[in-house]
Amino acid sequence: MTTAPSNLLAVRRLLLDTLKGLDPAAVGIVGDPAHRGGYHCGSDRVVSNDYSVVESPRDSGGLTLYASGLDVGTFSVRVGGATHNLQTFSTWCVAQCRANTPDTRDLREIIYSPDGKVVRRWDRLGRRTSGDDSHLWHTHLSFFRDAIKAGRDQTPLFRRYLTSIGLLAPTVEDDMFEPNDRALLKEVRDALLSPAQGIDKRHVVQLIKDLAYVLVKGPTGSSAWVGGTLTRIAEAAGVSPAELEQITAAARAGVADLAPAILAQLDPARIAAAIPPTVAAQVVDELSRRMAGPTQAG
Repeated sequence: MTTAPSNLLAVRRLLLDTLKGLDPAAVGIVGDPAHRGGYHCGSDRVVSNDYSVVESPRDSGGLTLYASGLDVGTFSVRVGGATHNLQTFSTWCVAQCRANTPDTRDLREIIYSPDGKVVRRWDRLGRRTSGDDSHLWHTHLSFFRDAIKAGRDQTPLFRRYLTSIGLLAPTVEDDMFEPNDRALLKEVRDALLSPAQGIDKRHVVQLIKDLAYVLVKGPTGSSAWVGGTLTRIAEAAGVSPAELEQITAAARAGVADLAPAILAQLDPARIAAAIPPTVAAQVVDELSRRMAGPTQAG
């Protein structure tokens, strides 16, 4: 029987608790009994050649009895003289997806209306661009099924939205762990826990990008240890102070590809060895708790 997973129930509860006036009936996960096919259905309700299963290995390999879709209905809140509603929420989420922020990478698609007049669709796989007219008054978000099966926390994106519009107060934790920080810390944690396996080259690239980004644009509270870590990694990798300055200057300018010539010198084992022991202990302890998530069978 198709079931609502705990990680999407947590998103639903967060939205209902914070967006006062949002009708609980308008925030749905499991489709009604007649619903067949799509992300609101689990394995007992999918259909032949179901797009929510066959178009991505993340879905076919993650298929369980869990539904993997979330609908959000109309709302309107006023904070600090600004009005926020379903349309502004939806366009904000789509903008984050297009920017590929780390907290959006489990989202497969968003079907929404930017103005209540036309329906649009952002699709990570680039398969579709439209949806039916019901999405004029509700927004649909599909999550890759493997993320739901793994029980990964899906609230960070929504907490970030609610914080950005002033409905949630920033906390010390929020200040220290913005999405780019979390991406960085995950790579550091991976290097610490399995340095013998090394790091995929793509991960090394992302690690350096995130280090530079957080150093020059990230929260004040994280800049000191990020700067120290970046300096130690640069030293271990044989990167000169002048070359390191080029990386941070590129980050300040918003350059997407940061110093590819320097990346070629990076040795994942040396990166892991360069991380300060105090940071290592804090990162492993905190991220083991924060990122492991409950394992769900199905």
